[in-house]
Amino acid sequence: MGNLFNKKLINLNLKANTKKDAIKELASLIDSEDRLNNYDKYVDSVLKREKLSTTGIGFHIGIPHGKCKDVKKTTIAFGRRKEGINWDSLDDKPVKIIFLLAVAEKFASNEHLKILSSLSKKLLDKEFREKLLNLESEDEILNLLTNVFNKALNK
Repeated sequence: MGNLFNKKLINLNLKANTKKDAIKELASLIDSEDRLNNYDKYVDSVLKREKLSTTGIGFHIGIPHGKCKDVKKTTIAFGRRKEGINWDSLDDKPVKIIFLLAVAEKFASNEHLKILSSLSKKLLDKEFREKLLNLESEDEILNLLTNVFNKALNK
C-alpha cells in the first residue's frame, strides 16, 4: 500500500475555478506519475461519482474519488486553492482543500474504505485542517500526510 502519494502529487496553488477543472488538474498530476492507463476514463469515473452525491464533506474539504480499471496504482493527489471553489458542499462552503483519490478497481473495496475512513477521521481535527490550509511547502504537506496514512493503513 506504500507510495500512495509523493511530492509531485501535491499542488498548493491550484489554478482551477471549478470542481471539474480541479479534478482534471489533480488527475493530470496522477497521470504524469504514470499511475493511470487512461486519463479521460479515470476523470469520467470521478465526475460520474460526483453526480451521485457531493464529495464536498464540509470544513472547506472535498474528497472526489474514482475507482476503475484505468487506475494502475492507488494514488492520492492533494490540491489547495485558498480562494475556494464552489463544490456544492454539505455545509455550502467553498472547497479549499482537495484530496483526489484514484483507486485501482481490483483493490477498490478494501483500499478505498481504509483511505476514506482514515482521512475522514483525521479531518475532524481542526488543527490538522489548519495545517493543510496553511503549511507553505510540499515537503511539509507530504510529511504530514505520510504520517497519517502510514499509521492508518498499516494497522
